[in-house]
Amino acid sequence: MTEWTLSGFGDEIDEDPAVQLSVLLALGASHLEFRSAWGVNVADMSDEDVTRLSALLDRHGVRVSAIASPIGKTGVYDDAPTELARLERVVAVARRLEARYVRLFSFYRPDGVAVEATRDTVLTRLGAFAKVAERESVVLVHENEKAIYGDTPERVLDIVESVGSPALRVAWDNANFVQVGVRPFTDGFAALRPYIEYLQVKDARAADGVEVPAGQGDGELRETLTALRDSGWTGFASLEPHLHDPARPDVLSGPRRFGEAARAFAGLATELGVRLT
Repeated sequence: MTEWTLSGFGDEIDEDPAVQLSVLLALGASHLEFRSAWGVNVADMSDEDVTRLSALLDRHGVRVSAIASPIGKTGVYDDAPTELARLERVVAVARRLEARYVRLFSFYRPDGVAVEATRDTVLTRLGAFAKVAERESVVLVHENEKAIYGDTPERVLDIVESVGSPALRVAWDNANFVQVGVRPFTDGFAALRPYIEYLQVKDARAADGVEVPAGQGDGELRETLTALRDSGWTGFASLEPHLHDPARPDVLSGPRRFGEAARAFAGLATELGVRLT
């Protein structure tokens, strides 16, 4: 049977990492995708906070699948040395928490600037990031966030092939593709499959862009997961549902709706003969 490793964005559940880890374990996840704890983003955490988090992870027996960094979720023409220094810090945290992957993005552009005009700057900056990753033996996974350079399959492919580094791969997000008018599996899967290293589990409706549990939207999740299974892909499937519980406006999903998302994905996996560990 095909096995994938289940992870999740703990801060969608609660700001307290002890709650994050307890809920993830109850849902069958063995890993955490770490973005923030105690309301502090990973890029801003002190060494003391990282040590405190590491002790919690050890106590719960949970490992870190990836660092969900904010790197590249900034303006394409913003200060490059500052963002490179932030990446260095995030990579140091990844090494401390024994995480192989670091998520990043490919920059927003100013209003009125054509996406094509930013290409050279994007590739130069991501190339510098990849050199850091190669040196530190981590893998950067680019997420196709809407409104950045790499928000369509064609431009994601351009990024990974033009930078040409084994330390820069793809974090696939079906919902984000839907939200920019792309049919994820139909329009992008075949071209990007050789570079898909990490799966963000999220779905959305094409009509209004609203996120829904996996398999209940237009993200072609069933087709994508089937093709990943059939092609022999094994890796991390990380829950990032963005389901929004009005009772928990302080976090993106909250425990109840995060659990709903986990059960929906588990149901899809069972249908497809994939075991989540």
